[in-house]
Amino acid sequence: MTFLEVKDLHVSIDGKEILSGLNLKVEKGEVHAIMGPNGSGKSTLANAILGHPKYNVESGDILVKGESILDLPTDQRARKGIFLGFQYPTEISGVGYSHFLRNAYNTLNKEDKTREVFLTVREFHEYVKKNLDAVGLDKSFLGRYLNEGFSGGEKKRSEVMQMLVLKPNIAILDEPDSGLDIDAVKAVAEAINKLIETGAGVIVITHYARILRYLTKLDHVHVVAKGKVIKSGGKELSEELEAKGYGWLGIEDDK
Repeated sequence: MTFLEVKDLHVSIDGKEILSGLNLKVEKGEVHAIMGPNGSGKSTLANAILGHPKYNVESGDILVKGESILDLPTDQRARKGIFLGFQYPTEISGVGYSHFLRNAYNTLNKEDKTREVFLTVREFHEYVKKNLDAVGLDKSFLGRYLNEGFSGGEKKRSEVMQMLVLKPNIAILDEPDSGLDIDAVKAVAEAINKLIETGAGVIVITHYARILRYLTKLDHVHVVAKGKVIKSGGKELSEELEAKGYGWLGIEDDK
């Protein structure tokens, strides 16, 4: 049974349709890339899957292991094993980074007998420190407020570090490479590779092939335009898009 399935999804924002019949299937262990021009619906898909209230599902369905999640609030969708790394992570003053991570981890895993629940702050700090080096963040970040004062690159690394700590079944990363220099892109890709090694499914939304080149595997590449998947292929498709843009597919290239 498919772990995550998006079926003929139509989504609107403020009465304007953004997704117009999008279909997608993702299994645990698969790595998918979603590419396409600006405004094509890539971020809308990510937000709709996690139930952002701004995005109205007009028709279609989102299924996890064959069961619809459309009626579930965002926290219940997260408990199903879905993670979203935001395109623009929000700064939240007053919320300690380590405290946030610990509460998120324990909330997601307290009903899962196969995962350890960390009862003390010291235990959790030791667990998190193992993941900090993977994304190039110093341990001092654990004493800061969530994303406050982080650079654009640090916010992106922070999102991927959260992914490693929370261990989702399916991770959706919305432009994890935007605003990063080449060294940071490599660091984020290596962190994604660590999640791939756990058998999780990964969806990387990106405009560029560069981060995809550093992934240990890439099973499918999808081009989204005008609210639907118009073409799918393997890793070679991402390189073709990098070289040619989107004009050869009959759509405007707004990169």
